[in-house]
Amino acid sequence: MLFAHDTEAALQSVVDLVNTMPGSVPGDGDGDVLTSVDELDDFVVAHRWTGSRTHDAAELRAVRRLRPRLRELWFLSQEEAVDEVNALLAEAKALPQLVRHDVWSWHLHATPPEAPLATRMSVEAAMALVDVIRAEELDRLKLCEAQDCDDVLIDLSKNRSRRYCDGGCGNRANVAAYRARQADQAHPAQRP
Repeated sequence: MLFAHDTEAALQSVVDLVNTMPGSVPGDGDGDVLTSVDELDDFVVAHRWTGSRTHDAAELRAVRRLRPRLRELWFLSQEEAVDEVNALLAEAKALPQLVRHDVWSWHLHATPPEAPLATRMSVEAAMALVDVIRAEELDRLKLCEAQDCDDVLIDLSKNRSRRYCDGGCGNRANVAAYRARQADQAHPAQRP
């Protein structure tokens, strides 16, 4: 494990949230996959978010507005990322505290449970990125290498070899490479 469990979970949550944006899922018709309160509810449950919820359109809009700002972190230099992370923390008046709840052991929360969901999400992202920046591991924030995909990813592999997102792009690339090899073997170039 490269980072603490809560940091890795928060980073994956940021990746998954950013990748709900339009154009990020191959084959989705370039549509948004976070369009309803029910879809947000499913996301929150899948990522085990705790704290208060309003379950309304305003909450959904706030979370959707957060996504481009978080996505931008994948394109920033270290100094720019520090500025943005500090801004996210300052805007929320974040106050880190150790907490333990549900199945989680001791970890950090920097917002109260009654803070708006989008605020809690932005602070969780910022707190996770604090660890990434401090470890000088920003190069682990990557873009999917598939030509038809704009997803972001976090490469937590030991050898920094992850190239594709979780949307099936790696499998599609492997299948395409296999088919190309098969075609080359079936029709070898004629030599003079």
